[in-house]
Formats: sequence, C-alpha cells, structure tokens
Amino acid sequence: MRTRLVAVLTTLVVLVVAGLAVPLGGAYATHRTGRLLLDRPLGGAYATHRTGRLLLDRRADATRFAELADLAARTGDRGSLQPEIARYASLYGASVWIRDRDGRVVAQAGPATGPDTTAPPAASDRTGADQADPADSAGRAGGGGQAEATGLALSGRTTDALPALTPFGPRHVLIAEPSGRDAQISGAVLLLAPTSHARADIARVWSALLLAALAVLACSVLVARGLARWILRPVTELDEATRRITEGDLGTRTAATVGPPELRRLEQRFNAMAEAVDQAVRRQREFAANASHELRNPLAALMFRLENLRPYLDPAGEREFEETGAELNRLAGTVTDLLELARTEAGAQGGAGAAVARDLDVAAELRPRLESWREVFDALGIGFAVRLPERLTARAVPDALPRIADILLDNAHKFVPEGGTVTVTLDAAGPVLRVADDGLGLTGPERARALERHWRAPAHADLPGSGLGLPIAAALAEASGGRLVLLANRPRGLAVEVRLGAGQPKTDR
Repeated sequence: MRTRLVAVLTTLVVLVVAGLAVPLGGAYATHRTGRLLLDRPLGGAYATHRTGRLLLDRRADATRFAELADLAARTGDRGSLQPEIARYASLYGASVWIRDRDGRVVAQAGPATGPDTTAPPAASDRTGADQADPADSAGRAGGGGQAEATGLALSGRTTDALPALTPFGPRHVLIAEPSGRDAQISGAVLLLAPTSHARADIARVWSALLLAALAVLACSVLVARGLARWILRPVTELDEATRRITEGDLGTRTAATVGPPELRRLEQRFNAMAEAVDQAVRRQREFAANASHELRNPLAALMFRLENLRPYLDPAGEREFEETGAELNRLAGTVTDLLELARTEAGAQGGAGAAVARDLDVAAELRPRLESWREVFDALGIGFAVRLPERLTARAVPDALPRIADILLDNAHKFVPEGGTVTVTLDAAGPVLRVADDGLGLTGPERARALERHWRAPAHADLPGSGLGLPIAAALAEASGGRLVLLANRPRGLAVEVRLGAGQPKTDR
C-alpha cells in the first residue's frame, strides 16, 4: 500500500512538473530560433525569447547588407560590398550571398553550405548562367532552399519565421531579405547563419529545467515517502499487533500516537477491543485453573473415602467398586490436565510468572527423559529408537521439551501394539524434535482435529485419556516460540514434529 501511495503522489507531481517544464522549454526553443535571424549569436535569453531575438537580429544584419547591395546596384560600385560581407562571414561563421534582380550571385562570402543543410539546385536560379550557381548547394532551412528563398526576397517579402530550434538542430538557418526601395527591387540578400550559440543557450536552459524538474521530483518523492509513512504508520502497527495477537501474545497494544487522527482513533478502539478480549481470556483461564485446583482436594478426599469402603464391600459389588474407582481416577486425571493446560497457556501468553524461552542444550535436556521411557517400551515389547546429536542448542522454555516428549511417548505407548516401533529424532535443521510410530495412526481429518481440547479419535474412545495431552504439548511448543505439527508416518502410523527456533551458536573463548 505504501508503494502504491508513493507512486500516486509521485505521478501527480511528475504530471505537474511536466505540464510546466515542457511548454516552457518549447517556448524557449521557439523564441531562440527567432532571435537567430536578427542578432549576433551571443546567447543569453530563454527559449521563445531567444528564438525571437535571433530571428530579429539576424534579419537586421540581412537588412543592412540589403541596403549596401541596393546602394551598390544604383551606383554600380560593388567595391565596398565584398569586404563587408567577407568580414562578417569571417567573424560569425555565416555565409552571405548577394543576388541581383535576375537571381545571379554578384557577391558571396563564407562557406557555401552547412553540414546538415542540403537542397537540390534550382533551375530558376540559373538565369543568365551556364553553370549551376554555387549558392544552390546551400540547404533548406528556415522556410526553404536557395531557390525558394531567392524567389521570396525578389517578390519583396522577407523571412518572418524560423522553425523552432532545439539543442539537436538545425545547425544553420537561411534568411532572405530583398534589396531596394519601395517597389523597386534591385536584388536579394541570402544569409546562412549558424545556430550553434542559440542551440547552446537552449541546451543550457533545457538542462537547467531538467535539473530543476529532477530536484522537484526528488523532493516530491521524499515528501511522498514521508507522507505515506506517516499515513500508514498506524496501519503497520495494527498489522503487527494483529499478527502478534494471532500468535498468542494477547498483551500486544499499538502506540496510537502517530498518523492521521482517524487512524489513531482506530488504533485506540483496537487497543480497547484487545484489552477486552485479553481480560475475557484471562478470566476464563483463571476460572479453569481455580476450578481445577478446587476440585482436586474433594476428588482426593472422595477417592480416599472410597478406598476406605473396600473392607466392607459385598463380593457382588466388587466390580462396581473398581469401575467407580477408575472413573474417579479418570476425573482426577482430567482435572490435573485442565490445570496443566491453563498454566501452560498462561505461560505461552506471557502471563505473570511465565517462564521465558532461552537458548538451551535441548539434547542434554531430552536424553535422561528418553532413557527412562526406554524401560517402559522394553517392558511392552515395543522397539524404541533414539537419535540425538551430542549437543544441540535451540530456543525453548526450560523443561518444555521433556514435557512434550512425555506426552507424545505416553500416547505412543498406548496406541502402538506389541512388536511396533517408536522412533525419536532430534534434527539440527530447524531444529525439529520428531516422534514417529508405526501404529494405526490418524486419518487426515482426524489429524486436523487432534489438537482440539477433549477430542478423541473414535477408534481410541475406549482407551484411557482426557483428550488434553496434545493441546498441552502444542501450548508448550508455542510457549517456546515453536509449533507442533501432526503428519502421516510412512509406511504407516503417526509422526509428530515439534519445530523450534534455532539458538545462538556458542563459541569457545
């Protein structure tokens, strides 16, 4: 969302900058083209203004040469005309042609053509000449080639517009000016002027505009990023808080101090909702823990009284007595499991007095507990394989992994028949504690429900148990920052994996 918001704000700024910079740059280019016609190419104005000044100034030079050409035509003395245009051509790198009213070149100076201005010779320019006019090789620029420009000037008109210049061209422009007074046209002046200075001016202005646009764009991106971060900060905090609450940390709250007022109010209401949920869950757990604790003493007293009745039993009531004792034991086990589950979940949610996960050598923690289970499985005729590394550091609550192993192995010894095998492995890749058996196992739908409280598979309903063992193991794994996963074992049976967080490796100093 932040990327989309920054993109939208930046796009708006780009459109605004482009809407201002592009017309301004184009206007400067047009104006600079006009200036080329009438002024020496000294530069120093903006695009449209520069083009206009260029046109006017260059046309002024052409007008001066037209006056000199008309004077020479009336007096017949062209001696001063050639040195004048030669000095001009040498000084400014321009090419000048003076034509009489028949279109013949009577004086010229400077390069005959520009590198990017070419045009075919015009037959109308050859009046009275057997060979092609040297000026006919000058190109088309600023409104046409030599023939068109000559015809324009001899008809009494002058070049009044030039195409807009850019830093990339054209390199020369052709300007025509009639010579003569009133309706008496005595000839024409053609001026092929270089545009290098004008194009350099335009390039500088365009570069400045580009740099300014980039600076504005960079500032706008920074402002947009800051604005987006400010707007989305509450959303980010809410996202992180919901993630942590989903993972079980019901004490998570948001700061509700940064961002728009509407989103801050949303954070405050979220905090109020989270507090209400946290209090409700705490009350529920406290009730379960208190009820379980309060039931233990009456149950213990009841079992003691029941046992005291044994000497007075009629032989016919022996069976009922044993079944009643078994039910009381089962009820006592359920109460104990409920109390254990309440304490474990309170620890997983960071309740008062909760143990904190830290880096432990889980292999060393598990090894004694697994050895004690080996005797149980040997007595039942069940194979028991253990694969532990010499040392493995993982992040866990102290004694959580041995308790999880007790629950998983207690289930395995109930459901694995004689001759079966139970395998316990501790893999450093993860790390992962895996308890697998080759018993009947659970189906996919049954595995999906096995972590629900008090749920038991229909096939195991006649076996002792409260249906709280796996939920307790899952809560212990969660308290250690891990999770418990049920998988199908191959070729048959059930595999339970406890996936933990890796600890920090210890180095010898």
